[in-house]
Amino acid sequence: MKRMAGLLALTAVAVLIHGYHPYAEDAEIYLPGVLKILDPSLFPGNTEFFGQHAGHTAYPNLIAGSVRLTHLPLPWVVFLWQIASIFLLLAGTWRLAAALFEGQRARWTAVGLMATLLTLPIAGTALYIFDQYLNPRNLAAFAALFAVAEVLNHKYVAAVLWLVFAAAMHPFMAGFAILFCAWIAILDRYRPRVLGFASLLPFGLTLDPPPPAYHEVALRQSFHFILRWQWYEWLGAIGPILLFWWFARLARRQGMRNVELVSRAIIPYLGLATLAAIVLAIPARFEALARLQPARCLALCYMLLIVIGGGLLGQYVLRGNVWRWLVLFVPLSLGMYWAQRQLFPASAHVEWPWAETRNPWAQAFDWIRDNTPTSALFALNPDHMTLPGEDETGFRARAQRSMLADLVKDKGAASMFPPLSTLWLEQVQDQKNWTQFRKDDFDRLRQKYGVSWIVVERPGPEALDCPYQNSKVRVCRLD
Repeated sequence: MKRMAGLLALTAVAVLIHGYHPYAEDAEIYLPGVLKILDPSLFPGNTEFFGQHAGHTAYPNLIAGSVRLTHLPLPWVVFLWQIASIFLLLAGTWRLAAALFEGQRARWTAVGLMATLLTLPIAGTALYIFDQYLNPRNLAAFAALFAVAEVLNHKYVAAVLWLVFAAAMHPFMAGFAILFCAWIAILDRYRPRVLGFASLLPFGLTLDPPPPAYHEVALRQSFHFILRWQWYEWLGAIGPILLFWWFARLARRQGMRNVELVSRAIIPYLGLATLAAIVLAIPARFEALARLQPARCLALCYMLLIVIGGGLLGQYVLRGNVWRWLVLFVPLSLGMYWAQRQLFPASAHVEWPWAETRNPWAQAFDWIRDNTPTSALFALNPDHMTLPGEDETGFRARAQRSMLADLVKDKGAASMFPPLSTLWLEQVQDQKNWTQFRKDDFDRLRQKYGVSWIVVERPGPEALDCPYQNSKVRVCRLD
């Protein structure tokens, strides 16, 4: 009961530190799939830009099924799943820390450090350890930690069940966990004197050449290509290798068998992934394969780094000294909170499901959801998610309406599913120079695509019928 209370308390602390933004960033990719299941009349146009992702995961069915089972509104279900995911991630951290460390302080330091660093950026991958909104990666993350813990405890059936769940939620990220669990099981059994190579990363995608338009997509996805990373992002990939090498040596001296095992296993695993990422980034003919993003195994590596590093801090540095705990966690928590406030300055830090939004863009999207027909097709600045004050709010996720392809999240869908690149490029090119559009430009979109509504920044073009406007945007009907 004390452990349960501690995990619940840290879950609440984690939400307060990192915030909650249910419609932000990749929620634009995953939430429309849930909405489409709950109401098939939604999104009659451009479904492909989220349907491809939805078709490769059980996540939309899980969330939609939860709505139908509980009869709760979708915002409440998504919020409760997010809270449950954070709790389970911390519980998985405890489970793994218990397999690595005998002391309670070491285990609680690992859990506390994970709660504090949930939104730590992962070098060069455009990922966080855990996102501020519900998505399949969050569900796969806690399952991966439980799976590694069960492998260390030699409970392989339980490990397989966790990995199956992770694969059902996010097959791509689960692949890294599956390979690592297999690798540490091999090392644990045979204990080779010389570190071997990790299992090959999953290259099971089609080798068919992508459409010519795919090159335009690839140019905009720099994080797919490790050779385009900044120097500090390389530090985020090389640094963990050095830290795990040090952890392995320390663990060997202290007789911490599982800490040494995991640390030794991660070095060739991460090294091979980095090598694979470099190989895929060099020749042009591998451009489409770069979307495999081997470096995304860093997500699992960072979680293991926090668990082991936190455990060692608690055991050898913090110990029972309250001041040392405060010196570590108070500045770290404040720093993470400050960073999140800079990312979403125009929105509440925690967007509670019962609260009205204060973000003008989100207010406009809510009006659209409540006052326009479900068959409407919208056009808005294709770069709107990056505009100041928009706070990366997804239009489809919040407004629940179809829209033309954008330059942010639809670009990501086209990069992962090359056949979409042709459709994406055509629609994006037709919206080029959006800020200079006049009524005749909008009429061209209406005639070609059937666009019936637009969202423009104020003041916007004249001679438009705009039944809604606020301090930032206008929502206008095209006749």
